Amino acid sequence: MGFIIDVARNLRWEQTPSEAMVWEIVRDRRVNGRKFLRQHPIWFMYYGKKRFFIADFYCAQLKLVLEIDGKVHERQREYDEFRTFIINQLGIRVVRVTNEVVADTEKFVEWLKRLT
Repeated sequence: MGFIIDVARNLRWEQTPSEAMVWEIVRDRRVNGRKFLRQHPIWFMYYGKKRFFIADFYCAQLKLVLEIDGKVHERQREYDEFRTFIINQLGIRVVRVTNEVVADTEKFVEWLKRLT
């Protein structure tokens, strides 16, 4: 478990500019009073082994994962689809937005308020 905490902690330190912007928007229950966690492990069983994905942002109250997708996601579409499928099977909704969507802060905040 210590390894996963270290991975999540490292991702928090190395967040992208878009992730930093989203964190400033959602932290401290700033959007509709919903609590979001960043770089949060999502656990699941796969072929009898306990595995995990780390979600960019997670709201347990809504069972919602918010993923901020940059250019790298254009090259890993299959992996992202698999990951979304697994997380959906856990009863958690995955919503993906691009860096470009996040960059229009006002529209993003309004969209996020409607989502939550």
